[in-house]
Formats: sequence, structure tokens, C-alpha cells
Amino acid sequence: MNGLITPVALAALLQGDSDVVVLDVRWSLGGPPGHETYLTGHVPGAVYVDLDTELASHGEPADGRHPLPFLADLQASARRWGVRTGSTVVAYDGQGDLAAARAWWLLRWAGVTDVRLLDGALPAWRAAGLPLATDDVVPEAGDVALVGGALPVLDLDDVETVARTGTLLDARAGERFRGEVEPVDPRAGHVPGAVSAPTTENLADDGTFRSPDELRERFAALGVGDDEPTAVYCGSGVTAAHQVFALELAGVEAALYPGSWSQWSNLDKPVATGPSR
Repeated sequence: MNGLITPVALAALLQGDSDVVVLDVRWSLGGPPGHETYLTGHVPGAVYVDLDTELASHGEPADGRHPLPFLADLQASARRWGVRTGSTVVAYDGQGDLAAARAWWLLRWAGVTDVRLLDGALPAWRAAGLPLATDDVVPEAGDVALVGGALPVLDLDDVETVARTGTLLDARAGERFRGEVEPVDPRAGHVPGAVSAPTTENLADDGTFRSPDELRERFAALGVGDDEPTAVYCGSGVTAAHQVFALELAGVEAALYPGSWSQWSNLDKPVATGPSR
């Protein structure tokens, strides 16, 4: 099991007697509202997940835009989604699983072992000719007990150490990394010593994930090694989870820096511009 599931395989699971929970995590920075899009058509039985309120907490700007939710809040949300002990959870979104990977990461971090992404997201489901539903799914509440700590997290105090002694990947678009544009955060640029590794390059042209071998080659070319720490950040810790997932497909364990650039750029921290080291 590599963490991915095809639309045909998911459809077969849904037709069987397996305990499968499907999460629709459609979200984009600045909208449109994901729930309204969900109601226009989703995988039958999928529960809508609000990334801003269920997959993040909220605090001061110096905490970042999407801090990790409190474990008790995440557990309450997971039970609302119908997740039970032993459930298989499949998450998807409207394009590339860039948002859905946040749900994958949080549930894996919280101790749920069988969490997968729908390869190709909703466009792949549609392309396979599979049906869509337009109801607002409210499942029977689950009983899952979350524990936290099952995936590594990079603390703010350790970011510069990893950038210096390991590989710190910046999953944002290259122009944001280089400091040419900054549409959201107070300062442009990147963490000194970080390497530009745009998340979109984890995907093939059809929106599915590149093969493990291709991903392994990609990350090796970026300096990722077996004997040094690897960590990932992005704008607010959302698409960085996609990079952690891709690294796992490639056989590399990587830590997520949840505060990401939205935290770093709000603090008195050094900033670099220009290309990767």
C-alpha cells in the first residue's frame, strides 16, 4: 500500500463492505467556497471537510495562517466525518490533491494508519466515468481515538539547523521562493539555505502523482539524501503536506514545518532572495 488509490479501486471499495470514509477537501486560497463547489458534485458518500476550520487552528500572525489544530478538535472533526477505529480514509480535492494532502498528513500524524489520496483527485474520478452525488453527506459519528506524534514535525527553533545540516525544501512556486512576488505574506523570499521544490512538480501532466522512481530522482537532484534530515515548508503548511506525501512515495521520511513562510515572514528571522543555494 503506497498511500494512493485509483478511482476504479475506490469505487470497488465503496461497493463492497469495507469501512471506507471519503473526504472532500476542496479548498483554494481566496475561494471560491469549497462547500458550495462540493454540492455541485462529489464522490458519492464523501463528507465535506472545511480546511480552514477543521484542518487548522487560528492564532496570531506569528503562528502562521494554518497552525495545526488541537488534537481534541481534530478528533472531534474526524468523528464527525465518520472515522472509526480501523477505517480506511480516502481524501481528495478538486485538483492535484494539494489541499487533500493536509487531511492525509494530519490523520497520519494523529495515528490513523490507512489514509490514502485519490490519485488524480476529482478530475480523475470524472474521467473514469464514475457517478457524482450532490447531497450534503452527514454520516453516523465515528469513534476514532487520535494520539498525535506519528509523523515528524519541524519546530520553529530547528528550521535553520535543518537548512544548514540537511535539506529544507520550499514547496511554493519558484517566483515566490526567489522573492520576485509575494501575494500573501509580509515579506518576500525564503528561509536562507532552503531549496526551491515547487509542489506542482510532484505531479504528471494529468494531475496524478509521478512514479516513485521519478520522485526519487527528483528529490535526489534537489539534494535529498538518506543520511541527513529532510523537512518541507510552503506558505502555510498546506501544500507542504503534499511534498511530504510525495517524499514518502519516494521512500524518504520528511518533517513538516507547520508555520511555514506565513510564520517565518512575520517574525524577526533572516530572509534570502534569489535562486536556491
